[in-house]
Amino acid sequence: MPRSKVILRLLVICLALSASRAFAQQGSEVRLNDIQVVGTHNSYHAGFAPSAAALWQTMNPRVFTGLDYWHQPLEQQFDSGVRQIELDVFADSKGGLYAHPSGPAMIAAAHLPPDPDFDPHGLMTKPGFKVMHVQDIDYRSTCQPFIACLEQVRNWSHTHPGHIPIFILVETKEGKPEGPIHLTEPEPFTSSVFDALDTEIRSVFSPNDLITPDGVRGNFDTLNQAVLAGNWPTLANARGKVIFLMDQRKAGPAYLAGHPSLRGRILFTNAEPGEPDAAFIERNDGPAAEIAALVRKGYLVRTRTDTDTTEARTNDTTRRDAMIASGAQIVSTDYPGNEPARWPGHYVVTLPGGVSAHCNPVNSPAACNSESLK
Repeated sequence: MPRSKVILRLLVICLALSASRAFAQQGSEVRLNDIQVVGTHNSYHAGFAPSAAALWQTMNPRVFTGLDYWHQPLEQQFDSGVRQIELDVFADSKGGLYAHPSGPAMIAAAHLPPDPDFDPHGLMTKPGFKVMHVQDIDYRSTCQPFIACLEQVRNWSHTHPGHIPIFILVETKEGKPEGPIHLTEPEPFTSSVFDALDTEIRSVFSPNDLITPDGVRGNFDTLNQAVLAGNWPTLANARGKVIFLMDQRKAGPAYLAGHPSLRGRILFTNAEPGEPDAAFIERNDGPAAEIAALVRKGYLVRTRTDTDTTEARTNDTTRRDAMIASGAQIVSTDYPGNEPARWPGHYVVTLPGGVSAHCNPVNSPAACNSESLK
């Protein structure tokens, strides 16, 4: 065979092998939904000051028991490996709606010493979204207002380029309060209020900082089609970015109004599987088998490993272990690695090896290496 033909044949073989390798590598690429991270529940929660703790422990010990936890500032959580946070937001378009909670007056009426001022800089008097758990009662936050919490995330992110993406779960608080204690009635989250929420997020994060529904949808008609087709970004392209998720399902319709399949929106709604906007789904209570099935289909799932300090007080790891094994990409806890429970056994939630992310136990490609996910 002439030398030229041998060279040509060898060249064809090399090109074929190269293309085959490229296809295999493409099929084994790790994507955003192929990993698992630990997140924190009510990540801003600073807990009760001393007199407030004494008051609520006396007035309603059952409720107090469920709220008796707190978290370190966001930056410290990120430093320890947390890669999902949860922020509860209240609309306050005019400012001042939550500036004078009834808690301090109740403390004074109980003849307890006043607690330190929860708002020494008057941040609650200014317009904008506020971050807290329960207005008038459980209102101390490690960051305030919402935009300041986001700035902390951005600053940490920009000083740690290439980090595993940070998932930011947003719970919008609204609805007429019920019960024996008078609570300030929150502003409703209408479509225009959600516009303002998106605007605040965009004022902090540039488009290059964000993983958005538009980016995931790509050329597909709906988000649901995109995620079922595996169109989440690769982890390589998602590093150093943040992704916003909506906590409660009931807020979805107002956020979707005028934005079919979340076109032009920032947050991924907590949707029903199969709906046009379905990409992110919460299954906080499992069951593990249902979570695993959703993960295999391509959905991003968040679950909780513990609630209301119940598992932590007895060091019951049953739920924790089941939820990690379920493959839920986000497993949320009140007790991440640097904040173990203070009760005997010191309940804590970490991933194997104490890493910030590892290969998803249900759907990660065979080529995934947890050591490379740091």
